[in-house]
Amino acid sequence: MDYQEASDRAAEQARSYRKDPSGWRSCKRTNEISISWRPSTEFHGNLYKAEGIMPAKPADVFKCIKPETGGLREKWDQNVKEVVVVEAINENVCITRTTTRSALMKVISPREFIDVVLVKQDEDGTFVSLATNVEHPLCPPQPDHVRGRNYPCGCFCIPAPGEPCKTQLLSFFQTDLSGNLPQTVVESFLPSSIAAFYSSLSKAVVKFTA
Repeated sequence: MDYQEASDRAAEQARSYRKDPSGWRSCKRTNEISISWRPSTEFHGNLYKAEGIMPAKPADVFKCIKPETGGLREKWDQNVKEVVVVEAINENVCITRTTTRSALMKVISPREFIDVVLVKQDEDGTFVSLATNVEHPLCPPQPDHVRGRNYPCGCFCIPAPGEPCKTQLLSFFQTDLSGNLPQTVVESFLPSSIAAFYSSLSKAVVKFTA
């Protein structure tokens, strides 16, 4: 499989979501975050967009979400059990295996996601981590995890205009949890999970980058 090509396609798709304002419907709003959704064109579920301000500069926010083996993500994200970089394709592209804990009082069992991820800094100072699902020979399905799939998704850590110590975090989530979950359970869980991601990250950037 050409992982570079898959990464390029995913990044192009994620960037297109950022440019396209049409069709979004609000589904959750807090003091920290605004979440909206529209039907995915990639699978039978939804594409979610989340926007919020983080109290740290983009490089520091990126440190907390950058995919790394044993990195900061495992320390603050309550949904994530482990992140492992399976293979580095080049300095900007890698294959990751992310495992999650059970959720909703074990209604949702542990998941695993195998992704190709692009990590880089754009010319305008924005840090990006953009991903999509792939298969990898070192990652056969595990019997104790359900194999979920992320479709083109990721985070944009955008410098906040006039506020060098703040970051506009724009994220797209497009996750097929797989298994036999009712769609109503998925549509209830994902927005709440995204809101928890932003809330925990906001605390983490202060704790780990101060």
